[in-house]
Amino acid sequence: MRAAGSTRLRVALAGNPNVGKSTLFNALTGAHQHTGNWAGKTVGLACGRCRGPEGVWEIVDLPGTYSLDPQSGEEAVARDFLTQEGADAVVVVCDATCLERNLILALQILRLTDRVLLCVNLMDEAARKGISIDLEELSLLLGVPVVGVCARKRRSVREVRRAVSTVLLGEETHPPGLAGDDPTALVEAAHRIASAVVRQGRDLTQSLDRRLDRVLTGRRWGYPVMLALLAFLLWLTILGANLPSQWLASALNWMGGWLERGLLALHAPEWLRGVLIDGVWRVAAWVTAVMLPPMAIFFPLFTLLEDAGYLPRAAYNLDAPFRRCHACGKQALTHAMGFGCNAVGVTGCRIIDSPRERMLAVLTNVFAPCNGRFPILITLLSLFFVAGQGRAVDALRSALLLTGVLALGLGVTLAMDRLLSATLLRGSPSFFPLEMPPSRRPQVLRVLVRSVWERSARVLGRAVAVAAPAGLVIWLLANLRPGGEPLLRLCAEYLNPIAGWMGLDGAILLAFVLGTPANEIVLPILLMIYLSQGTLGEVGDLTALKALLLSQGWGWQRAGSMILLTLLHWPCATTLLTIRRETGSWRWTALAAALPTAVGVVACVLFHGGLVLLGLA
Repeated sequence: MRAAGSTRLRVALAGNPNVGKSTLFNALTGAHQHTGNWAGKTVGLACGRCRGPEGVWEIVDLPGTYSLDPQSGEEAVARDFLTQEGADAVVVVCDATCLERNLILALQILRLTDRVLLCVNLMDEAARKGISIDLEELSLLLGVPVVGVCARKRRSVREVRRAVSTVLLGEETHPPGLAGDDPTALVEAAHRIASAVVRQGRDLTQSLDRRLDRVLTGRRWGYPVMLALLAFLLWLTILGANLPSQWLASALNWMGGWLERGLLALHAPEWLRGVLIDGVWRVAAWVTAVMLPPMAIFFPLFTLLEDAGYLPRAAYNLDAPFRRCHACGKQALTHAMGFGCNAVGVTGCRIIDSPRERMLAVLTNVFAPCNGRFPILITLLSLFFVAGQGRAVDALRSALLLTGVLALGLGVTLAMDRLLSATLLRGSPSFFPLEMPPSRRPQVLRVLVRSVWERSARVLGRAVAVAAPAGLVIWLLANLRPGGEPLLRLCAEYLNPIAGWMGLDGAILLAFVLGTPANEIVLPILLMIYLSQGTLGEVGDLTALKALLLSQGWGWQRAGSMILLTLLHWPCATTLLTIRRETGSWRWTALAAALPTAVGVVACVLFHGGLVLLGLA
């Protein structure tokens, strides 16, 4: 352990899952680690820095662990850091609403180091539940400083800073000794201390929480409420995204014209104007106009549900069907994470302890359509499956249809889990404790800022970064004309026979292949192939888009096939690289690409073949 006088001091944040460690970490360091109201959210070490009176503090947020006797890989990470790496001070974050359980870990850490600060978080929730804690008595019994805080409030963060500084510079503390490593002694000590400092008054929220959970997780209403909430979020997203998307498209088109006039004034060669405006700018503009409004609406709404504690309840509802498929109920959480980004969903699979079940979740996460595929699904459903009966009604019908598509993706996930469990990944489902966090009032302002300016902007930035160079490549392919025909068109015609069996055309298949870097650019590529003009053209409205697709022989049948392929196709490049990093194997990565590809092709062939047999295609 380093001496307190060194220029850089390491402060570790430890605690049970879902006690607010990451919230405190963000407040101390100014970082933006994602926080969520469910256990297992932190799946690795997070490091940040802040300046204290003694010098620079290196803050390390450890994965949540119930004890230093690990039952999972993430708990082992926390144990190994504390026992091998060490820290100049350890802040043990506890939940004031269930202090006794949290004290077991605190007592174990006190056996390792005496430079400990006990941070009793969620004091506001404890007060609402009628719980009071004698912090001074708790400090005397433990022999270390204790501070009661609400990590979401700035005043509490200042108190934690002062207390950490006191621990780093203060005299050696003398916590009470325990009888070796006897777990029974730990439990008894935690019970004895909690009994001495915790007072339980009248709980005004418990009965309401229980009644709410009976609805949200009950056999009768659990699934209907889950589907209704998802449909409601999608309805708000579709209803609210149309006008902002049109406004943003108009603004970007105006900016594109301004840039083009600037290049003309500079006498830039025609090929350079084509590359920059028709290639890079217009593809990036399309991605921005189509992606940003839905993301800016869906992400905050989904995060509000997460912040309120609904995701663990959804996982509880889905635990039974996942176990019947010999998978882990925690996969429901990683599946939901895939709606934002499949790469994030794959990384989140670390919360699953069983290696076999973790691999199942990694291989099937792609069947949860990410934000890059949402605009394609929404556009095709709105154009070909919803009659024009007013914005609100059309948005509702699109939301219900999209909910059905997402339910289909979940069904395919369960089917593939069962298939893999019977073949490559044989085994029985494991059992795990799922901590049900309290239902909390979400912090609307913080969620809006985090979702719009952090999550949406970050995802959009990554998409544009991929779309811009892709636009350059696409422009080159569209303007290379061997034999007088654009290379894009020639490649599309080559794929026509294969695509015909799937109810598609070669241009659609080529768009999906070229869109592997990012799903967001599939539709722009398709339009560029259809236009055969070497340029995407301006970002237009849905009416112009439908007219173009109809002129290429589209109908609801082809739209249905493309919806299936959008839902069931290989992961994007970012997700594939993430799978390679998480699994450490190119073989499993290749399977992760081949499995959805095979499922998507078979689904499209069966769908188109059924329409042909019925005389509808």
